[in-house]
Amino acid sequence: MKKFVLCGILFAIAGTLDAQEFPRYSFTGGAGFTTPLGNTGNNLDTGWNIRAGGGVKFSPYLGAMLDCGLDFMDVTPAVSSNMGYTGGRVNVFSLTLDPIVHLMPKGPVGIYVTGGGGYFRQYVNFTQPTAAGGAAFSPFFGFVPTVLPASGSSYSINKPGVDAGVGVEFGHKWGGKFFAEAHYDRIFTGTCHTDYVPVTLGFRR
Repeated sequence: MKKFVLCGILFAIAGTLDAQEFPRYSFTGGAGFTTPLGNTGNNLDTGWNIRAGGGVKFSPYLGAMLDCGLDFMDVTPAVSSNMGYTGGRVNVFSLTLDPIVHLMPKGPVGIYVTGGGGYFRQYVNFTQPTAAGGAAFSPFFGFVPTVLPASGSSYSINKPGVDAGVGVEFGHKWGGKFFAEAHYDRIFTGTCHTDYVPVTLGFRR
């Protein structure tokens, strides 16, 4: 969370700087829901997300963004129960470099595409395991220790990943634009990748 707040502060400062022809610097912020896909969807429920980012515009059509994201998804009750837990959650922090192409930058309504890749930190937390010691196994999560009663088990992994998205924006280039964006994210976590789609509503300056 501290990393996310720091990213937001830095990008907000950068976003106050403008050039004469068009705003050279941009920042974004928003929130929405996150839907897991494929095998990830068999293990996680739909959750929520928050986003912040900042970057540079090379022209009204082309820019580059450094995007921070936090996604929160609960482990499905069936998977948690099969592993001997009463619940679980997966949190993902992402920091990606994403080129962005504005297809209709000069009108009040525009469409853009974006995509790139970067760093993903996936944190998994299970609550209240059974009293028996040992290790629970899931094809998606792997081996998770179950040692302490009414406690829990957690671990984190740091992996590269990629992302791609499309969005629609409303407003004026000088006054900022509201946007709605759908993103596909993949974390290369081994044989079972983590795949999910954050859908975010927010504001871009």
